[in-house]
Amino acid sequence: MNVLTFATAVSLLTVGHAQAQEQKIWNTSAELGAITTTGNTAGTSITGKIDAKQELEQWSNQYILSAFFKEDEKTDADGNKERERSAERYFVSAKGAYKLSEEFDNLFMLGSYTDDKFGAYTQYTTLAAGYGTRLLNLENKALDVEVGPGYYTAKRSTNETENGLFARGAASFKWTISESAIFTQTLSVELSDDNTRTIAESALSARINGAMQMKAAFLVQNDSDVPVDKKTTDTQTSLTLVYSF
Repeated sequence: MNVLTFATAVSLLTVGHAQAQEQKIWNTSAELGAITTTGNTAGTSITGKIDAKQELEQWSNQYILSAFFKEDEKTDADGNKERERSAERYFVSAKGAYKLSEEFDNLFMLGSYTDDKFGAYTQYTTLAAGYGTRLLNLENKALDVEVGPGYYTAKRSTNETENGLFARGAASFKWTISESAIFTQTLSVELSDDNTRTIAESALSARINGAMQMKAAFLVQNDSDVPVDKKTTDTQTSLTLVYSF
């Protein structure tokens, strides 16, 4: 699946929304974090993310763009120092959910694309559709789940390509601990014949002021089938500033 096909599929998510443009409500957050080390271990890592949510009368949409870079400073045999990039990953996704008559019930379509230059899969594109609902709805806790089929196409670090159908399940838990602290846990599993991709993120956000938050997060991505020179699990621990608008 090429980029044009992916872009066409994502554009279908917004069909029919034009009639409700005057009712749209956006809730967008932008986060950025950077770590620089010197001394015996020198390097720089940067992570950033934009998460935009749109609530219309009949649609609930979400658009995510994230990036992660890491460079290490190494010394060669002659004592010369040089910087070498050891991680570079981009992720983009778009989801459109059509609201059903029952509160929190919806039919969704999701498209995502991952470009990971140092990963077991250097490219990973998915399209999925299905049903979503809320299983837990308390005053300070909520649990949303999704289930449905999908199709993926991927390119391994060995330049081999694969594609096929998968079954997708996802869950999102939110716990409002206090007026200034929120814990979130997300989990998605895409099960196919060739590979099972599991992504989980645990995050704790603390509000600094009305629009600014500090966020600590731990992200885990696991692929069940990877080339022999790659590890099945990647993790990322981050501390970022989040601005909401």
